[in-house]
Amino acid sequence: MTDRTPQAPSLAQLRALIAVADAGGFGEAAAEYGVSQSSLSEAVAKLEGLAGRPLLRRTPGGTVPTEAGARVLTHARAAVQAAADALLAAQEEGGGLLGTLRVTSMRSAATHLLPPALAAFRARHPRVTVTVLDSDTGGRGAPAVRSGRVDLAVIVAEEAPDLWLHPLSPDEYLFVAPATRGTHPVTLADLGAGPLILPPARDSCHRRVRNYLAARGVPLTGVQEVEQDSVTLSMVGHGLGVTVMPRLALLPLPPGLVTLPLPEPLFRPLALAALPHRAGLPLLRAFTGAVLAHLPASGLPTGEPGPLPVPVSAPPPN
Repeated sequence: MTDRTPQAPSLAQLRALIAVADAGGFGEAAAEYGVSQSSLSEAVAKLEGLAGRPLLRRTPGGTVPTEAGARVLTHARAAVQAAADALLAAQEEGGGLLGTLRVTSMRSAATHLLPPALAAFRARHPRVTVTVLDSDTGGRGAPAVRSGRVDLAVIVAEEAPDLWLHPLSPDEYLFVAPATRGTHPVTLADLGAGPLILPPARDSCHRRVRNYLAARGVPLTGVQEVEQDSVTLSMVGHGLGVTVMPRLALLPLPPGLVTLPLPEPLFRPLALAALPHRAGLPLLRAFTGAVLAHLPASGLPTGEPGPLPVPVSAPPPN
């Protein structure tokens, strides 16, 4: 009787497909991973032979997956990740961890929440390499976790209910104006007077602030969109408008500005996200524990951006 079971691809072939798809070309992938372009081409060609159809196609903008290739990539990433996780699962936190951990975060959280945890984690686990990626400029946090490009991500919790989430801190939005305004309480009229400087409409902060104002009947007639937080704050300092920004994004606050609570509080709930079946891996558990153990635990007086008062929670269960 003839065995009709299709031949399974090798991990090397799957890794080659992932490398080329992520880099956008064979040459780019070869340079990034330090391998020959011919070896990548051969591995992908053999994989396409097993699949019976092309998985990549060249375009003027680079090499991209075909429709079949996109479907294969989903399973290729899962297979490669599962193979690596099989060994990661055998490690023990107390026995010295080894490996690479990829973490992505929005810039403000990476600047003010992660460094203490990174320092403590490196001291305890010196054989683990931690790479921190900027989710503001690259692949967004939750999609990067789902695709396997990163292991953990600091995200806004409500954006990814399908992932394992551990709450970090509620990051409060503050009203920012020139210091000459004074510190009298902010009213809804202040927010609607404009001009109001916000990040681009694609940004979740823009949508959150706009929804907050719309729910309270505040008309938005003078919104100006600016990409960089530093440019926004400079414009506010020069009297070109006001803004509403998360507390973490305001640190350190430039001179000449005042920050005040909104008429009704608005927060973005930050969380550490991972794939549910990977959250219990010793490497991820250890890093999560380091982040939670080094969250700021004391606040500053009202109106001054500073560390957020947050509870310190236990690491995720096994």
